[in-house]
Amino acid sequence: MARPRDNRADGTAPPVRSVAAARHTEDPAVGPARHLGAQHGLPGWLKIGTIVVSVLLVGVIAFGAYWTLRLQGNITKASLGAGNGTTEAPVNDSTDRMQVLILGSDTRDGKNSQYGGADDSTGYGHSDVMMLMDISADNKRVNVVSFPRDLLVGIPKCTDQKSKREYPAQKNVMINAAMSEAGIGCAVDTVNKLTGLEIDHFMMADFNSVKELSNTVGGVDVCISDAVFDPDSGLRLPKGTSKVEGEQALAFLRTRHAFADGGDLGRIKGQQGFLSSLVRKIKDDGTLTNPGKMLQIADVVTRNLTIDDGMASVPTLLTVANRLKNIDVSKVAFVAVPTEPAVSDSNRLQLAEPAASQLFAAMRKNVDLTDPTGTTGASAGPGASAEPVPAPTAAGYDKTLQPVTVANGSGVPARTQEIINALTAGGFTKTGQLSAKPVPTTAVYYGADFADVAADVAALLGVPASQVLPAAGVAGVQVYLGGDLAGAVPSGGGQAALPPDIVNQTAGDTVCQQANPALITR
Repeated sequence: MARPRDNRADGTAPPVRSVAAARHTEDPAVGPARHLGAQHGLPGWLKIGTIVVSVLLVGVIAFGAYWTLRLQGNITKASLGAGNGTTEAPVNDSTDRMQVLILGSDTRDGKNSQYGGADDSTGYGHSDVMMLMDISADNKRVNVVSFPRDLLVGIPKCTDQKSKREYPAQKNVMINAAMSEAGIGCAVDTVNKLTGLEIDHFMMADFNSVKELSNTVGGVDVCISDAVFDPDSGLRLPKGTSKVEGEQALAFLRTRHAFADGGDLGRIKGQQGFLSSLVRKIKDDGTLTNPGKMLQIADVVTRNLTIDDGMASVPTLLTVANRLKNIDVSKVAFVAVPTEPAVSDSNRLQLAEPAASQLFAAMRKNVDLTDPTGTTGASAGPGASAEPVPAPTAAGYDKTLQPVTVANGSGVPARTQEIINALTAGGFTKTGQLSAKPVPTTAVYYGADFADVAADVAALLGVPASQVLPAAGVAGVQVYLGGDLAGAVPSGGGQAALPPDIVNQTAGDTVCQQANPALITR
């Protein structure tokens, strides 16, 4: 085969290209086609795999960012307090003991307008539900303490953190009115004053949240002793166990007349039964380990929830949820604050003493309420309030002016006068007597600004300092005699005993609510 003729005058010429190479490029400066002699790159399968992984990674990041932004955008927040201050540092949400006030609002705004007009809920609304959830530092137990809406209490001076308007302190008003004027922070401050604790966070939900959450989890099983119909709430249930969701779930929680004697305490037990069943369902269904289901619940909850500034972030909410997921349901205790008909109004309630103060003292000491022995938790954590134990002091006051009453629960009527005589001999001449129910353990209760007087009274009578307790409903000092003071001196050295029936139920108990006889249907 003849070589191509060289036409260049200087004798140089471009490299000879084959016909095959020429077909792959029009540029004479380009050498042989890449597949005819160039070095090989990454294998094709590896390139495809890299692209797929990259796309998936971008998708996961985008999905996470979408849900984070969505959930964060759902959150409504408000101030934790109403200007009354705190003495504790903020808790570590992952590791410290934590108290969260859970509120159910009766507001009729927006989606809730179908349940009444604006006149039915003034200002910020009333707290139809008020529960204090206390999570132990080791995440092994939870106490949920309910406060009846009809409980008469003292509300401290509160400042609306939005308008900065100040509202004066009030006495002997229903606890559910605490937030109606100055906002949720005033409800928090009221419970702090009542219990001696300092609440770390709050969550407030409205009517719509109950409906949507019950729908999302596929309904909640509830039980009642007889078929019942409450025309006010719309609750209609057959005898035995039923699954409620949507409007019926809300009616079950709202009804004021369907359970027990139609009062507030029957309503609380119904709410506690509903929550117990909800806890069991979420744990049994594996919801807490199902990311998809958790996202659905998180979306529903955040859309219908108002929380405090310190909790108003998706990571914080996830941290708290994560703490709850492994708790044994038998260690979730539901408690109602001990109450009795109020002296000032038989249609309202007041704290029942000494049981209420004993409960609050046990909570301050981080006692496991599900343990009959009343043992204290291993670690209260920085978020726990220390129990104030006043020490005997040299009197810096006039003993003759200090009000000291004696409530005789010792079972020995003569002990009342004997104790009064001892107080008088010790200089406390302003004494009085109160009727009292029998109790096993003596306690000395004191109101605000009377801690030093209580310490001196206790020392005079030989009552241990651990049995000297603050009590919101006491004016001055009250010596509540127990069976241990039936003789000359008290025998106890520990804390005042808790009432044996203080726990209504645990989340592990399936409880059938007693129907109100007046609303039973056939």
